[in-house]
Amino acid sequence: MTTLPGILDIRAAAERLSGLIVETPLIESPELNKRYGGRILFKPETLQRTGSFKIRGAYNKLSTLSEEERGRGVVAFSSGNHAQGVAASAALFGVKA
Repeated sequence: MTTLPGILDIRAAAERLSGLIVETPLIESPELNKRYGGRILFKPETLQRTGSFKIRGAYNKLSTLSEEERGRGVVAFSSGNHAQGVAASAALFGVKA
């Protein structure tokens, strides 16, 4: 059974991703705020490398692998955003994907 990450794990991941990941903005929609009676914010992860948030998890995971593990390469069972995140992260580490 996998345990949920704690705050220290999250902070460590943020540190590993710092300087690599685009800090995408929060965009507010006054029109939607008015329509729905609340504050509506969008986080456009399409501005991220590879066009989605998936690079965050892929890069974070690759950064925790040992040199031996990276030397074996990585595989993603995906034809979408996750595969793009893994491929881009692997390229940054010089790992076969």
